[in-house]
Amino acid sequence: MKLMNAASINYQQMIFGFLGGLGLFLFYMKYMGDGLQMAAGDKLRYILDKYTTSPFLGVLVGILITALIQSSSGTTVITIGLVGAGLLTLRQAIGIVMGANIGTTITTFIIGFNISHYALPIIFVGSLCLFFFKNQTMNNAGRILFGFGGIFFALSLMSNAMAPLRYLPAFKTLTTSLGKNPILGVLLGTGMTMAVQASSATISIIQNIYQEGLMPLKSLLPVLFGDNIGTTITAILASIGANTSAKRLALSHTLFNMIGTVIFMIVLIPFTMYVTKMQQIFYLNPKVTIAFAHASFNIITTILLFPFIRVLEYIVVKVIKDKDEDKAEEFKPKYLDMALLNAPSIAIGQVKQEILIMISMALENLKESVEFFHSHNEKLARNVELSEDNINSMDQEITKYLTMLSQGTFTEKEGEEISIYLDMCRDVERIGDHAFGIVKDVQYEIKKELVFSDVAHNEVSKLLEITVKLIETAIDALKENDNEKAFSVIDLHNKLYRKEKEVRKAHIKRVSKQECDVKAGLYYIDVISHFTRVGDHGRNLVEKMIETKVSK
Repeated sequence: MKLMNAASINYQQMIFGFLGGLGLFLFYMKYMGDGLQMAAGDKLRYILDKYTTSPFLGVLVGILITALIQSSSGTTVITIGLVGAGLLTLRQAIGIVMGANIGTTITTFIIGFNISHYALPIIFVGSLCLFFFKNQTMNNAGRILFGFGGIFFALSLMSNAMAPLRYLPAFKTLTTSLGKNPILGVLLGTGMTMAVQASSATISIIQNIYQEGLMPLKSLLPVLFGDNIGTTITAILASIGANTSAKRLALSHTLFNMIGTVIFMIVLIPFTMYVTKMQQIFYLNPKVTIAFAHASFNIITTILLFPFIRVLEYIVVKVIKDKDEDKAEEFKPKYLDMALLNAPSIAIGQVKQEILIMISMALENLKESVEFFHSHNEKLARNVELSEDNINSMDQEITKYLTMLSQGTFTEKEGEEISIYLDMCRDVERIGDHAFGIVKDVQYEIKKELVFSDVAHNEVSKLLEITVKLIETAIDALKENDNEKAFSVIDLHNKLYRKEKEVRKAHIKRVSKQECDVKAGLYYIDVISHFTRVGDHGRNLVEKMIETKVSK
């Protein structure tokens, strides 16, 4: 009877059903994750900024972020980006990755409570929220529901496709082999997860296999352990091309899961007995049993290895040594990481940090250009020119990054922020241009042997003082999101215009009294006009912030 059933299996239907179900599962997981991430929005940025001061808090943050976006790989990729940018220490980041491993078990528990019968109605409700409501909150809820229902629909397709496996002799041979050689199970689980880059997908397959009674628990647990190793491939891929810190975190993630697997392979028999006992005590269904085993693996591994975070950090630092190019990245974008493009709220926060650096560079250029005006020290002129090239390069990199970010999925608020930061980039670049413009004006003055009076030098110093105060206040307003300081920038802008007008009038009087050279006076007007232009761009940096807050 079994041989006849094996012969009558429609292999094409079985393979297509499984692959289609797997493809839909991956799509719906991603779609639900996007919805959760968009709903979380600034919370992700806030949590990572405020609550990662220690490895223990990092573990808690890793659990929370992964619960919010339903993807340990996503959390790991975000963390790699933040480590690469220098916003997190390696020790803090290892804690977050440990927490992400625990957080991802929530997905398997959700899958364990099988609600496949309600999958299609949930998809329908999600569709209603997506297509019939313009409200962003309802849209995000629609994405989450549509993805959530779709996950169970995809699982039912995979489950139906795998049902005939029990009649295949080759599958029975595989089951026997896994029972006799648990290491084969680890390799199988690692390979499966590396192939699809989603441990939730491969663990859901294990849950279906156990649900259908196709394999015993002892054979499936090593495959489950291997899944945890395989999921680190995403971190490794994200670290390619990144700096040394990011590579170290990817290695620590891999070592963490490999050490956990070795420990649990040693105690496989008692661990199997423990899971079986818990299944009997709490009347767990097969899918929840696998979820429980997965959670136990990650929680126990974290508890065991958490005291050794410093040791893990020491090992990866010794294995992956600092490179010379990491020390020479001073003028390259520090915070922009391509891996973060899938997390818009985090990526936008990174752009803000990069723009703040760019503003500081432009301000420093302005100071040095005025110092060149006073001293005629050619070294200052060369410094300003080199820094101007770096500012232009940063402008191009930030603009390119924001353009790529704008092509993804983001909320309406995030779209506004992208637009604001594009405008800011142009304003900062123009501040740099005006600083370099002063240098070129002074170089012409030197070439033509023009001389400015002491009064003129004092006036320029006063204009610089107000301009520096304006830009520094703008930086503080942006850093702290302080509306009061933003309005102070407007006041300083008005003060700068009044001062420039006063200086211009005083200069005209000096020319009319022949107290200064007429030709030199013409170029002096060009020099002082740079300050009002810089003031305009400084005001632009905070105007959008004021408009946005007023509109709210």
